[in-house]
Amino acid sequence: MSNPFIDTAIVFNDDGLGRADEALRHKLAVNYLRTLAELAHHPRAVLFYAAGVKLVAAGSPCLKELKELADAGVPLIACRTCLEYYGLVDKVEVGEIGNMPRIVEMQGQARKVVTV
Repeated sequence: MSNPFIDTAIVFNDDGLGRADEALRHKLAVNYLRTLAELAHHPRAVLFYAAGVKLVAAGSPCLKELKELADAGVPLIACRTCLEYYGLVDKVEVGEIGNMPRIVEMQGQARKVVTV
């Protein structure tokens, strides 16, 4: 079976999944990322901007799952401008600090971009 994610970039632009209470958004994000990590095939990249950058920083409920994806070779790229806005540059625990050109580059390399 071909890799359905090989040309897919996943975007987190909020600190969880869906429009729900914070606890449910976080739980859904953990479940989503755990599922991605457990799959045999991984996305081209996972990108974080706006409030989504909170997921790669200290205190994030998703650090374990994100570290598993990073260990599997999936680039995790967080927007520096957004990290600076939230005061999180020094609190990033997983992935790389990128910029909008890097994020746009990764989106451009992907055949499909999925915002969750």
